[in-house]
Amino acid sequence: MNKNTLTNIVDTTRSPYALLRPVPIERVRLEDAFWAPRLRIIREVTIPSQHTLLEETGRIFNFRRASGKVSGSFRGLYFNDSDVYKWIEASAYSYAYQPDERTLKMAMDVIDEVVAAQDEDGYLNTYFTFERRGDRWKNLRDMHELYCAGHLIQAAIAFYRATGERKLLDSACRFADHIAGVFGPGRRIGVCGHPEIEMALVELYRTVDKLDYLNLACFFIDSRGRGVIGGSPYHVDHKPFRELDEIVGHAVRALYLNCGAADIYAETGDKSLFDALMRLWHSMTERKMYITGGVGSRHEGEAFGEDYELPNARAYAETCAAIASFMWNWRMLLVTGDGRFADIMELALYNGILSGISLDGEHYFYVNPLADRGKHRRQRWFECACCPPNIARLIASLPGYFYSTSEDGIWIHIYAGNTAEIEYKGARITLIQRTDYPWSGDIEVSVNPEKPVEFSLFIRIPGWCGEAQVRVNGERIEDISKRIERGYIRVHRLWESGDKINISLAMPIEKIVSHPRVIENNDRVALKRGPIVYCLEKADNPGFDVWDIILPNDAPLSAHYAPELLGGVVIIRGEGLVINADAFGRRLYARRKDVKYEARRVNFTAIPYYAWANREEGPMTVWLRSPEKLL
Repeated sequence: MNKNTLTNIVDTTRSPYALLRPVPIERVRLEDAFWAPRLRIIREVTIPSQHTLLEETGRIFNFRRASGKVSGSFRGLYFNDSDVYKWIEASAYSYAYQPDERTLKMAMDVIDEVVAAQDEDGYLNTYFTFERRGDRWKNLRDMHELYCAGHLIQAAIAFYRATGERKLLDSACRFADHIAGVFGPGRRIGVCGHPEIEMALVELYRTVDKLDYLNLACFFIDSRGRGVIGGSPYHVDHKPFRELDEIVGHAVRALYLNCGAADIYAETGDKSLFDALMRLWHSMTERKMYITGGVGSRHEGEAFGEDYELPNARAYAETCAAIASFMWNWRMLLVTGDGRFADIMELALYNGILSGISLDGEHYFYVNPLADRGKHRRQRWFECACCPPNIARLIASLPGYFYSTSEDGIWIHIYAGNTAEIEYKGARITLIQRTDYPWSGDIEVSVNPEKPVEFSLFIRIPGWCGEAQVRVNGERIEDISKRIERGYIRVHRLWESGDKINISLAMPIEKIVSHPRVIENNDRVALKRGPIVYCLEKADNPGFDVWDIILPNDAPLSAHYAPELLGGVVIIRGEGLVINADAFGRRLYARRKDVKYEARRVNFTAIPYYAWANREEGPMTVWLRSPEKLL
C-alpha cells in the first residue's frame, strides 16, 4: 500500500512546548535477540490470536449487529468496543514496522465492520445502538462512551499514519465532530469517568489540524474536578486538575488523564498543568510505585493506595497501569528531555509491562503480584480484556520510542541492536546500535551521515547506572558524572561516516531496599541488574520453598547467561539460607522464646521477573529476607 504518512505514536513535530520530536516507527529496524523476536511474535501470534478471540467473544459481532448485518443481543461488557480499537491500533503499528498483507487484511476487514456501524450523526458505540439509543450521554461517569471514542480516535490515527488509508480516520473525525456538538462552552458540561478522550483529541488535532479538537480536550480537562460526575477521588474528580498534589484513584484512569494534560501542555504551554503533572509524578514515583514500575496497589478500585502502601502477594499492579505510566512518562520526556522520565519508562517496560504477556505471546496477566504461591497464572483472555490488546499495541509501537530529535541534535533513549534512518535538518543520518542490552551494558553506536554534518548526540545514561564510560572514536570522555545533564551525555562534533561511540554501562548485581515505611519489605532486599528486576521461582529452585529463603548480607552472587532458559536470559546464582518453617508445626503464632529457628545452606537461581509463570506452578517472590542479624 502506497502512503505519504509516517507513523509517530505521539506527534510533537509541531508542538511548540515540546523539546523533542519523534522518529517514526518505519525508520527503526530492530536486529537484536530481545525485542526483534517479540515484535515478530506480536505480528505472527498475538495479533492473529487476539483477532480470533475478538470474534469468539462477540466483540466484532457487536459491530455487525449495530450495522444491521446480523441480529441478536449485545455481547459482553458495555465498553467492549475499546478492545477492538486497541487491536486495530496494534495492527497498525505492526504493519508500519513490518508491512504484512495478512495483518493489513484482518485490520481492514474489521475497520469495514466498525465504519458500517456508525450512525448518520457520527455517533458510534455498539452498546448504545437500538434499544439503548435513548441512554446516550446520560451516564458519563460509568458508561465509558468517551473512553471508547478516544480509543477509536487513537486507532484511526495509527492506521492512517501506518497506511495512508483515511476510512477510519474520517469516521473518527465524524464522531469527534458529533462530540464537539454535544460538549463544550455553551453546550453540555461533562467529563468521562474513564479518561482517554483527552489525549486522543489532542492527537487528532495534531493529525488533521482542527483547533476544535484541542479546545475540546482543554474543555474536558478544565471541567474535571468540579463534581459533574460525582466528585470522587476514584474518578479523579475531587479537585480541579491544576490543584492536584497526590496521585489517587483508579490507576489507569489517573495516568491516562495525565497523558492528556501533558499533551495539552505540549500545545499550549500552560505551566499550571505542568506543575500539577510534576507534583503527581513525584507522588507516584517516590511513594506509590513498585520496584517493577508497576502502579496501583489495591484490588479495590484498581487504585493507588496510601503512601507506601505496596503489598507484594496482594499487589494489583494492573498491566494497563504500567503501560499508562510508560505512555505518560514518554510525553513528559518529549516535553522536557529529562532522563528521569526515560528511567521510569525503561523500568516499567522491562518489568511491570513485559510480565503482562507470556513468552509465547498468547497468554496474559491482568494483575502482576510480586509474590505468589503458584496459583496466579496468565490467561488466554479476560471478560474485561483491556490488557491483552493494550500490551500488543505497546510492544508493536516500541520502535517509535528509541530515538528523538531536537533543534540541537539526536537523542538515544532505548538501547537494543538496531539500524535507524533519521532525518535531521535536511540530512539523513544512519545510526547503528550493536549491543546485547539488557543483558550487557556495552553498546556501540555507529554514526553514518550521508555527508559530514555538525550536531549533538544525546546519549542516555540510565539512572540505575553508577559507573559509565563513553568513548568517541576510541577517545575516552573524562569526568562522565560531571557531564551528565538530566540523564544524558551530550557529544557535539562534526560527524562523519564511520564515527563510533562506545558506551559501557556497569551492570553489577544490586541489592535494592525499599523505604522503611513499606512495611512488608522491612529486612528484605530485591535483586536488580541493569534495568531488570529478578525473582525466585520454584521451577529453578525445586529443593525448597522460595518464600523461606534468607539472603545473608555477604552472600556471593554471580550473573550468567542461560541461552536455553526462557528464551535466553541472564540469571543470578547465589547462596542463601532456607529457614525451617516446619519448626512452627501447626501453630500460626508462638512466643519468640519458644521457637528455635533452624536453617540450611542452599544454592538458588533468580530469573527476570517478567519471565515468571511461564513454566510449572509454584511459589515466587521478588523480595527476599535479608535481616541485619540472622536467626
